[in-house]
Amino acid sequence: MNDQSLFPHTCLHGYRLFSSLRGTPATGPVRSATGFTTTGALIFCLCLLFVLISNAEAAKLEDRIVAVVNSDLIMLSELKRDLLPEQDRLRKLYKGEDLERRLKTAEAMGVTKMIERKLQLQAAKNKGVDVSDQEVVQAVEEMKKQGEAIDSADPNTARSIREQLTLMRVVDREVRGLIMVADSEMKRYYQEHQDRFAYPEEYQLSQILIKPRTPDGLSAAHGRAEALLATLKQGEPFEDLALRFSDGADASRGGRLGLVRQGELIPALEQALTSVDVGKITGIVETAEGLHIVRVDDKKPRQFRPFEQVKAEIQSLVFQQKTEDQYQIWMADLKNKAYIEIKF
Repeated sequence: MNDQSLFPHTCLHGYRLFSSLRGTPATGPVRSATGFTTTGALIFCLCLLFVLISNAEAAKLEDRIVAVVNSDLIMLSELKRDLLPEQDRLRKLYKGEDLERRLKTAEAMGVTKMIERKLQLQAAKNKGVDVSDQEVVQAVEEMKKQGEAIDSADPNTARSIREQLTLMRVVDREVRGLIMVADSEMKRYYQEHQDRFAYPEEYQLSQILIKPRTPDGLSAAHGRAEALLATLKQGEPFEDLALRFSDGADASRGGRLGLVRQGELIPALEQALTSVDVGKITGIVETAEGLHIVRVDDKKPRQFRPFEQVKAEIQSLVFQQKTEDQYQIWMADLKNKAYIEIKF
């Protein structure tokens, strides 16, 4: 049936509908008892068609194909649903052009993520990877025990959980299950990343702290600190001067701070100590707390944890890295073999 034959049929159907609503016969003379003419019917049909076409166009705009992945489609409504949490987060943090740029980036990353998920689910289907209803129920119960708000009556919940379990299972089979970590790889990692397995350097320290006594008393504090530094260089015992002149809480102990590990000190102090030998003192170091003169009483050089002690940790790190590399290879292979068309 062509458009010309369809139009009168649609008008006739609309005219009959209109007549039945008006309580008049759908057939009869050109002018009915109500005065409704064929011209009126034509106008009604045109209005009806306009409404139908507008509704169809609105539906088309509301949802459309974003990407084709082999035989699967990714719809705009799916993408919007996936992006909603990230978009809400971005809108709380950014505004204007910066927000728009980040939203576009999130959309592009969202499409990529959905394409990869479709490919993985297709791979799972091709490999016969399946998740039973019982496994989904068990997963829901476990999530509830962990305090997650799960609506088990919502069919979307079960579908989402089944999908996640399927993805985990196919990645276990196609990626993680192929990974082996040899002793030689762990030893090489240990040699190349020794700093990661080092104990921090340790210091035994004493200090004299001079605090400004008024808001604008920094200059006077510097004068007192310089006088103390000169006295120390003349051989005056550090403990005596700390006890008499230090404003620090450790003054009563002769300024002894005790054991301090690298990373626990104020950065300015830590930097000043790097070139100070045991038994020597720093110059005057200014921090937000005041003016410090620090003596290095003892220094324990950095030591490395033995390989056997960190072997399990290294195995986990190497396994994680190899898994990530293998995952990227697997995804690249899936993409190369797939038909992917992005329409977004």
